[in-house]
Amino acid sequence: MESPAVGTTELVEPVDDVAPPAAGPVANLAACLVTAGVGVAGAVAAVALGLGTPSRPGAGLWPLAVSVAVVVLSLAQVVVGRRGGDGEKFSRYSWLSLAGLATLLGLVALLPVIGFEIPALLLSLVWMKLLGGESWRSAVLYSVLVVGALYAVFVGALGTNVPHLF
Repeated sequence: MESPAVGTTELVEPVDDVAPPAAGPVANLAACLVTAGVGVAGAVAAVALGLGTPSRPGAGLWPLAVSVAVVVLSLAQVVVGRRGGDGEKFSRYSWLSLAGLATLLGLVALLPVIGFEIPALLLSLVWMKLLGGESWRSAVLYSVLVVGALYAVFVGALGTNVPHLF
C-alpha cells in the first residue's frame, strides 16, 4: 500500500459514524409546518406595521417579503424535502440554536437602552466564543472588526437612524 502524498490526510472514520441520527419524516414535516407558521405570523405582524407604497415603503414591506419567502420555502420543503436526506435529531448541541436566539433577543432589548455598539459587541463575542468555539483572542478580534464594519456601513455610509453611543 502506498503512503499518502505529502500534505494530504486520510479520513480516519466515515462521516456517517459521527453524524447525529436522522430525525425522521414526522420531525421534518413538523419543522416545515412550524417555520411556515412563523412566516405567517411574521406576515401578519408586517401588515400591521403598514406596507406603504412602492415609492414610499412602510416599515412592514421588507418584513412581509421575508415572511412570504419563509412560508414559500417551508411549503416547498414539505414537498421537495421528502426526497432529500433526513434532518438531524435534536441533541444537546441543538440547544445552541436556542442560546443564539436568546442572545439575539437580548440585543434587541438592549439596543434602545444603551445603543448599538455594546450589545452588538457582546452578541458577537458570545456567538464567536461560546457558540462558535473560537479562541478568546480571535473572538475579540473578529467581534471588534464585525461591529466596526457594521458601524461603518449602517451609521457612517448609510446614515441610518440606529441608536448608538458614538
